[in-house]
Amino acid sequence: MLKGTIKSFCRQRGHGFITPENGTDPIFVHISDIDGEYVPKPGDEVTFRTISMPPKFEKKQACHVVITHLMPGVTHERWDSPLPRESDES
Repeated sequence: MLKGTIKSFCRQRGHGFITPENGTDPIFVHISDIDGEYVPKPGDEVTFRTISMPPKFEKKQACHVVITHLMPGVTHERWDSPLPRESDES
């Protein structure tokens, strides 16, 4: 298992990036590859594995992502909570 930190994650778009602790380039993570009850936030520490991304299999993608330490002082939403509504423009 590799370790890293959530760099960014957008629940509405369904993806984000992890900064590996070894200092390599950020790794893409898809919403379907995140295990656990909380939506990741920047600064959360995670463990993960990597797989090659199609179609050329040249880049890596994170899978089996588990949050091991929630960023202190940040409110975390659960996956079963409703998505925040976009502001209605009148």
